[in-house]
Amino acid sequence: MPYLKVDMEEYYYAGDLSRPGIPVIFCHGSGGRHQHWLLQLKGINKAANPLAIDLPGHGRSAGEPMNAVSSYREWIHRFKQAAGIDNFVLAGHSLGGAITLDYALNYPGDLLAIILVGTGCRLRVLPAFLDALKEGVVPAALSDYLYGPDAPHEMRKSGRREVLDTKPEQYYADLNACNNFEATDQLHRITCPSLIICGSEDRLTPVKYSKFLEENLVSGQLQVIERAGHMVMLEKPEKVNQAIINFLGSLAEGS
Repeated sequence: MPYLKVDMEEYYYAGDLSRPGIPVIFCHGSGGRHQHWLLQLKGINKAANPLAIDLPGHGRSAGEPMNAVSSYREWIHRFKQAAGIDNFVLAGHSLGGAITLDYALNYPGDLLAIILVGTGCRLRVLPAFLDALKEGVVPAALSDYLYGPDAPHEMRKSGRREVLDTKPEQYYADLNACNNFEATDQLHRITCPSLIICGSEDRLTPVKYSKFLEENLVSGQLQVIERAGHMVMLEKPEKVNQAIINFLGSLAEGS
């Protein structure tokens, strides 16, 4: 299994650092793990060299969850250095999208492009969710917001089980990081090519969030995936993968 030592601890990633192609690092959302991107790793591997990470304190990675987007951003920068990666594409879902935006603001020279999936420049969280998590309870209702109308029953059932099996302190740290994130007035500083993907039925980060990103990023292009919810990359993988492949192709043409 591929692990990479960062700050003297072992962190998990899925993929193969030795493969040729543009490195695309996929970053999961709150309480997530690398498995949320497995369909992208398989679906775009002819167009790039995709890698999916487990953030600290998530999945198979060591460390503790962090309660600030900036802390996760710095960890990804150290991961990138430890992996020997120069320029790459950073892709993030939800919290991972906030981390991606923050990375683009602080390390623009590292990035060929960014991919933002089901995210926004401001990610406020329902106070009731944070209150419950602070008391050590994962709200079962959290899973009700994840999927669109076409998500099969087994996917919903698996997603609900995953939510309830996640440690409350992990969600609490991640959602606090989301709640305190704000990049609204900074978007004009991000000049790299930016692909924005959102499910039309996303209830956690509605399409209006993605439209705002498209309107305020210097080089943003939006792809709305019909009848998908917040977990769009799992619900409609073929459409998400094709959007990413087309985007990566446009980068190659422009180089």
